[in-house]
Amino acid sequence: MPRPTKAQAKGRQAESEAAGHLRAHGLKLIARNYRSRFGEVDLIMSDHGVIVFVEVKRRRSASFMNPAESVDIHKQRRLAMAAGRFLATHPRYGRQPARFDVVTITGPNYQPRFDWIQDAFQLDDSAVY
Repeated sequence: MPRPTKAQAKGRQAESEAAGHLRAHGLKLIARNYRSRFGEVDLIMSDHGVIVFVEVKRRRSASFMNPAESVDIHKQRRLAMAAGRFLATHPRYGRQPARFDVVTITGPNYQPRFDWIQDAFQLDDSAVY
């Protein structure tokens, strides 16, 4: 397996930090880096019976653009389709309510700032298919 690029390694580190932050708030990790033909979901977690599909964004500074702003409608649709695929292939979770959260991490590595946007976006069924 090829060695991850520097950007991939930073992304994985941010996902680990975000997972730790969410676990500290009571969520349970179900899966990391779930891949389907539609795209990837960084984290899939459970929050008291709700399945949470989490997109993680990391920036050194939010001065140029808030990291959450990079989760545009096209990314939202890909996340929704990947989430739908996860639910279809994991029937144990298929009947539970679900939501899409975004966790942004800004600031230096030694003092990160976490912003957890719960229910960050919703898509109607026509946007998913």
